[in-house]
Formats: sequence, C-alpha cells, structure tokens
Amino acid sequence: MAAPKRKDTKKFFENLSGAGKSIGVLTSGGDAQGMNGAVRAVVRMGIYVGAKVYFIHEGYQGMVDGGQNIEEATWESVSSMLQVGGTVIGSARCKEFRTPEGRVRAALNLVQHGITNLCVIGGDGSLTGANLFREEWSGLLETLRTTGQIDDEAVQRNSVLHIVGMVGSIDNDFCGTDMTIGTDSALHRIIEVVDAIGTTAQSHQRTFVLEVMGRHCGYLALVSALACGADWVFFPEMPPEDDWEEELCYKLSGNRADKKRLNIIIVAEGAIDRSNKPISADYIKDLVVRRLGFDTRVTILGHVQRGGTPSAFDRILASRMGVEAVLALLEASATTPACVVSLVGNQAVRLPLMECVQMTQEVQKAMDEKKFDEAVRLRGRSFENNLHTYRLLCSRKSDKDLPSSGFNVAVLNVGAPAAGMNAAVRSAVRVGIAEGHKMFAVNDGFEGFAKGQIKEIKWGDVGGWTGQGGSLLGTKRTLPAKHAEKIAEQIRIHNINAMLVIGGFEAYLGLLELSRAREQFTEFCVPMVMVPATVSNNIPGSDLSIGADTALNAITETCDRIKQSASGTKRRVFIIETMGGYCGYLANVGGLAAGADAVYIYEEPFDIRELQANVEHLTEKMKTSIQRGLVLRNENSNENFTTDFIYQLYSEEGKGVFDCRKNVLGHMQQGGAPSPFDRNFGTKVAAKAMQWITTKLKETYKEGRVFANSDDSACLLGMRRRAMVFRPVAELREETDFVHRIPKEQWWLKLRPLMKILAKYRTSFDVSDSAQLEHVTHVRPKEAAI
Repeated sequence: MAAPKRKDTKKFFENLSGAGKSIGVLTSGGDAQGMNGAVRAVVRMGIYVGAKVYFIHEGYQGMVDGGQNIEEATWESVSSMLQVGGTVIGSARCKEFRTPEGRVRAALNLVQHGITNLCVIGGDGSLTGANLFREEWSGLLETLRTTGQIDDEAVQRNSVLHIVGMVGSIDNDFCGTDMTIGTDSALHRIIEVVDAIGTTAQSHQRTFVLEVMGRHCGYLALVSALACGADWVFFPEMPPEDDWEEELCYKLSGNRADKKRLNIIIVAEGAIDRSNKPISADYIKDLVVRRLGFDTRVTILGHVQRGGTPSAFDRILASRMGVEAVLALLEASATTPACVVSLVGNQAVRLPLMECVQMTQEVQKAMDEKKFDEAVRLRGRSFENNLHTYRLLCSRKSDKDLPSSGFNVAVLNVGAPAAGMNAAVRSAVRVGIAEGHKMFAVNDGFEGFAKGQIKEIKWGDVGGWTGQGGSLLGTKRTLPAKHAEKIAEQIRIHNINAMLVIGGFEAYLGLLELSRAREQFTEFCVPMVMVPATVSNNIPGSDLSIGADTALNAITETCDRIKQSASGTKRRVFIIETMGGYCGYLANVGGLAAGADAVYIYEEPFDIRELQANVEHLTEKMKTSIQRGLVLRNENSNENFTTDFIYQLYSEEGKGVFDCRKNVLGHMQQGGAPSPFDRNFGTKVAAKAMQWITTKLKETYKEGRVFANSDDSACLLGMRRRAMVFRPVAELREETDFVHRIPKEQWWLKLRPLMKILAKYRTSFDVSDSAQLEHVTHVRPKEAAI
C-alpha cells in the first residue's frame, strides 16, 4: 500500500459535524466476536458528532423488509454490548437483496429514514453487495421517483449514498488488512482447545487431528499451528507436496522416537492437495492409524470458534475501526469511493473497498489455477511471514544434515516475567539451530550469566514451551554493570559470539550498559539484540511488547466479571488498579477494551477538580438505565491520589447515589498461559531477531573472530506503526524518560480520546493522524508488519 504524505497541520474532529446526517449500521454474513464492539463505537461516535444513528436489524434482510427492523439507536441501547459475542442486532443471508426489486425496497426504506450513510460490518460478500447498492443508488432513486414512491425533493435530499465497510470475519480472509474483527477471538477458542487437548494427549501418547474453520483461507490453521507448535498444518493456500503422506508419517514417527508424547495436526476445513482434492481430518486420522498404528483422535471445533466473549484485541480493534468508520463517513464527498477501514501493522488505514475485494478474489483464482506461491503472496506480508516462520520452526533436519556456522549464541530473559517469553525463546533456539549456530540458554538473566548458569540448549529441549506462561529460563531484574567482569569471563569461557536478550526495561538498560562497557571489555564487542517482553509495554522503540496482550486480556476478563457482579446490585462503581509502573498502557487500553468510565494515568496529569467532575459524570449516569460504573487507575498515576484515596473520595461524594468497591489486580496480570497474539508475536519477533544475528555475525567475522562495536550492532527490535524496525539502543536514549521508565512519546495516548468519547465525555480529538484513503498494491513495503 502506498502511504500518503502526512500533513503537519493538526486537524480536530470538532470541525466535522454530523448534524442533519443519518447513519445506518448493519452486520451481515457470518457473525464474528467483536461485531458488537464495532456497532457500539459507530452508534456512540455518530451520536457524539450530532448524527442520528439507526440499527438495521438482521442485515440486508432487515434493510429490505424495513419496518421495525430499522430502529433509531440511543446511547444506552449499546450499553453492555462490548463484552457480548456474536451480533446483537442480528445477521441474515438475504436472497432478495440480490435482486433489483429487493434493492429498490431497501433504498425506499433508507430514504424514509433519511439514511444516506451506511456502515456495513461483514465479509467480502456483504461488502461487495454494499458497493453494488451504492453504484445503483441514483438509478434506484429514479425508479422510486417514477413509480411515485418518493418525490423530487427526496431524490435531491438523498442523492448520494456513502458506504464504509468494516471486515467482520473470523477467517481473516480479506486482503488489505492484517487482522479482521473476530479473528483473534477465534484463535483464543482454538488455542484454549489445543491447550486442553494437550494434557489428555500426553497422558495417553495420542495424536490429535484438529479441524478448524477456513474454507477458503488458512489463516486460522496456520497461526494456531504457529501458536501451539503443531507438528503439521494443512491449509488451502499452500497444499503439501505430492509425497506428503510419507513425509507426515516420517515426521510423526521421528517425534515419537524422540520421546514426544503428543502430536498435534491442524487442518483447515478447506485443505486441499496439489490436485485440488480435499484433505479431510478423517483421512489423515486413517492414514496415521494405518501406517503407524498410533492412537489417533479427531476433534472438529466447528462453531465453537465463532462463540464466546471477544478478546481484548478484538474489542480494541472494533472500537478503533468503528470510530474511524464514522470519521470516514463525515469526510466523504460525492466522489469518494466506498472504502473499508482496516488495520496494517498497528496503523488504521482506509482502502477502496472494491480493490480489496478484487484482490481477495484473485487469491481464489490463483488457487484454482494451482499458483499457490502467488496465492500466499496475495494474502499479504503478514500471511507470508507466518508461513515462513512456521517452516523455519518445523522443518527439523537430522543433526548430521544441519549446517554448522561455528558460532555460539546466548539467549536470556531479563526483568519481570511476561507471558510469551517462552515462545520467543523456543523460536530463537530453533531458528538459531536451523541456521547452524550452537545455542546456549542462560538461566536467571544477567545474574545467572555472571554465575556461569549457562548450558547448551537443543531443539527438543524447547518442545512444548510455546503455551507455557512465565519464564522457564528464569529471569531477574539484576543489571549487568556491576557483574561486567564476570559476564565477560563467562563469554570467554563459552566463546559466546552473539546475545539475544528477551525482556523489559531492565533488558533495555542492560543492553545500554553492555554497549557502553565495550571500551573496557572487548568480550562485549559481539552482536546484541533485544526483543521487548513486558506487560507494561513501556519500551522505547516499540509500540508493542510480548506479554502486554495477555495482561490486557486478564484485565478485560476481570472487568467483565466485576461489571456482571454489579448487574444485580445496581448503582455501584468499581475502582480497579492495574500494573504498569508509570506507563498507563494497561490502564488506558484496558479501559477502552472494558468500557471504562474513567482512567487515571501518569501521562495525563489530573487534579481534584477532574476527580470531582468524574464523580458528577457518574452521578448523572446513575439516572439512566446504565446503573454501574468502572474506573481504572494505573498504579503510579499519582503519588497523592492513590487507589484508596480515589475509592474514599468516590464513596463520600457518591453517598446516597452509588456505592463503591475497589480491586487491585496485582500479579495476576503477569500470570497465565500466553494469549495467541503473544505466542505468535513472540515467535515471529524472536525468529526475525535471530536472522538479524546471523547476518551481523557474517558481517563482523574477520580474521578468525567476531568483532562488533558499532552502534548498529546493539539493537532493539520493535514494531513501529506498520513495520518491524531494528534501532540501535544508543539512538533510543534521547527518546527515553529514564526517571519514569517510559518512552517520551507513546502512540497509545492517541487512543485516549476514543475511550473518553465512548464514555460520553466531551473531549478534543486530533484526527490529523487518522487513516487516509490509500490503494492496495500487490507488493507491500519490504519491512512490513509481522
């Protein structure tokens, strides 16, 4: 996608008025978790800017039938929707909308309500139908005028129909976006099942074949295989080679010979061979039983993947996309093409709807023509990287066939534990071994390094690590400076040629200390790279850290339960304290995902007047049908306005109107199994870091030794907007507030006004950084998002 040049001037959405406009919102096609979050965001943002917003119940069927199916939405009518799966406004397949007569009826129903702005949440079929409707709009109005159903004034008043789409599909089968609404939640359901099956499979030494959804797209199969370390994966875009049956049996028997008690095979429901013949889960089971005699079971997940509560990621994605959709409708002109709002990397984008649809259709065409490499490429850079990483990690060669680079690479965890660290270590170890390096595991961070707690780690040693929480290597906050001499000695003893450090702010400080100590200790003149892993998400140089998504899900799930407990008592406000040090990421983004009324963070100073205003806001809220409140506070947001102080203030000021409860979430945010996002993110980031190490080792190996002392040989690998970027840690010093251990600029602060708007606060919202209409290109930038 060719990104437009950004303007330096700031633009605020207060200049975009929705007065006199009507917006219709509908969900169509298969349901997906997060659709309700998108509906809620469209309704509240629309009402906020002064527009009328209408629910169109039962998708296009409701648009054709009209009547009570088109209902004006209120602020309260979307309360409690955020945490509900499926779509509460209903979705239905509609044959009538495919006919000209049906579309004429739909147009009449929209005109009767003055709806000329349509927000469609669905898959490519639903969005294609919306675009056809828009293209025919003037003709449909003319038909209604000539038949006497509307007059000339109505034709003029409703002359242009604006369409904005949001992709709601668990399959993630829409080109132009990295993630569609519902995909992350579906991955949660799959991984929950895989984790549960793992325990019973290990007990009996069983092989399990899991069938997941994905009739035309293998995203769910591929990413769940990556996230659980499956032995084999089948999906439609890349069928196996013709001798796959022999290869599969050889690999499974090899794993069993290595004393691996569990085999997992994941199959997309649309999996095919290279002759376009279906490969079913039952066929694979029969093959394994017949050839190997293994106890093999089939589990078909089916509609379980569509159900359940939306994940934190899907709630945030849906909220961001819903607000972006309303902005796109407000900014649309008569010549603006129908667009879809989506996500590339960590950046919202707007893309012409039909360009995305055409590219999606090209994928199927490529598969039909057996151009499978082309199909994978058309799916986008993210899909390609998933496949490349899976192959790196699962194409194990025998020891005698492995290359030998002669290099030794150490991997260690530093700082507090974060879910996903083990997935990153596993990935680093296996990619390193595949590239010919000897991998060494360092226990207990820099402290263990100094004590010589270092041992070689083999391919099989990291089996099953992907789904494990915490840090199996052990991790400590100790910095290396005071142990520099002993660490240098251990580097000499073990002939360490490169280091991969996975951790939080201490890891970043540690890399800075080691790079500064190069003048004194030449042992530190080796390539060093850090991968951010901390629940606080407070590392400069990266928008996201491994572990933050798992922590957000823990916060969101707890908030859901707490809110549910208030449904019976009514008139209750909960004050919840989150972790994060001075970084308000967890509180702010958790508040957006949980539907909080207020969030207190260090980055946005607040005083007693703001606290009082929040109490008054909640007092007004208690007069409506939504008689509960949720307030989040970052643990270090203010040294005087503590959680206890805020709890006591709210209790006193709200006396007679509402009562209060408080909850400190504590270390539960660091525990638990890593989320699919953190497993996948950790796996791919660590793989990319190891490939960087390989490149640097080759570049810096001269005269029989590795010598790297330039700034670009001590880097941090992080996600910035749409790209994965290596930045020298020395460069990042200027971007760091070392006193409060946070970056000086944090992207997520731009989400703060969204949380306030959706909680009905008047606020200023800078939209100069919002998405601009771009075009889909077949080749993305080289450093595209993973």
